[in-house]
Amino acid sequence: MDISTNTILITGGASGIGWALAERFLQAGSQVIVCGRRADKLQEAQQKYPQLHIRQCDVGQASERVALLDWVRSDFPQVNVLINNAGIQRRVQLTNTQEDWTETQAEIAINLEAPIHLSTLFIPHLREQSKAAIVNVTSGLAFVPGAFAPVYSATKAALHSFTMSLRFQLTKTSIEVIELVPPAVNTDLGGTGLHNFGVPVGDFADAMIAGLEAGALEVGYGTSETNRNASREQIDAIFQQMNSRF
Repeated sequence: MDISTNTILITGGASGIGWALAERFLQAGSQVIVCGRRADKLQEAQQKYPQLHIRQCDVGQASERVALLDWVRSDFPQVNVLINNAGIQRRVQLTNTQEDWTETQAEIAINLEAPIHLSTLFIPHLREQSKAAIVNVTSGLAFVPGAFAPVYSATKAALHSFTMSLRFQLTKTSIEVIELVPPAVNTDLGGTGLHNFGVPVGDFADAMIAGLEAGALEVGYGTSETNRNASREQIDAIFQQMNSRF
């Protein structure tokens, strides 16, 4: 991917991994649009980069996903890259019978329903572009689940599967399908301070940009790269070790 000549839409792009990627695309010369639920975060991002375009949008809602496509077609018809990055990670005890299903439903909607729906919504638009891409951000937990985040892990595993099928079906089109596979990254995903042990978000974003420029279709980093390439026996061992304190 030539990262300097695109018009890129990033969901959940005002903070964390999405924002780190947005900054690098902007600095390379691409036009970038970020959407998210929090107006204050979007405005803060735009204050730092006035050329950044923002859109308040809850991709967990089907109607807002449709409205997002309509807005892009009207105001930014040149969009040729969709990055499905928005995500929620909840630490859930499945034995807690008082768990509010609406919170689980929201996690599934944002992590899985949204990227599937947005991908299928945007395919007709992206096929009109000479060079296009759908980029899905999954997780190393798609390959080796974290028992502490069972719903998140399941949604990311499903998104990895969907991404593989999507890539196969779009092989003969102008749309590339790319998967970025983060390890634990030092962001506020799931809550402030929970991922302080993770890799610096800048280092991860630099590695993802390098992978995109190299033409990779599935890009891991650190432990997520280990998980992505592990055998079944290795996965079992990593799972036991990673979840031993749960």
